[in-house]
Amino acid sequence: MTDEPQSPTPDSQWRVIHSRPRCEKKLAQYAGFHHIEHYLPLRRETRVYQRRRVTFEYPLFPGYLFASCNCDSLATLLNSHQVVRTLDVMDQDRLIFELDQIRRALNVDPTLGANPMVQPGQTVRVKSGPFQGIEGRVVTVQGRTRVMLSVEMIGQAVMVDVGMPLLEPI
Repeated sequence: MTDEPQSPTPDSQWRVIHSRPRCEKKLAQYAGFHHIEHYLPLRRETRVYQRRRVTFEYPLFPGYLFASCNCDSLATLLNSHQVVRTLDVMDQDRLIFELDQIRRALNVDPTLGANPMVQPGQTVRVKSGPFQGIEGRVVTVQGRTRVMLSVEMIGQAVMVDVGMPLLEPI
């Protein structure tokens, strides 16, 4: 695995590779074996089993690998039988910048997890916790993100503080 995504060479470009479920590491290993530049952001998670601490590394974005490849190396990846589809990247510089930001953040805290992007005004559902199953609209009030539960007929609403990792877009 490469440590840092770099600008593509003239004949290759970065692509988002959607892999089969739970095959991201196998695909990254396959790409490394075939000398294909790739980036698989991993997060660390430590669990305790019978008083033993065990650390695992999981893909930050399950199902996705980022690879810089030309037509030949793309065909090589497709021959691995681990690829579901590939997504072309229209803005190469933007993807490289975003992947670099993620790499830098993971260097600081390797336990970071990915969350779906939630925008103010978007309808969400609470995944877990005491408010599990509640649906509302995301609003920002005094710099804090909250979920607004509204009764539109009477023009009233209730604000609920819920952590962003507990929200899923609908």
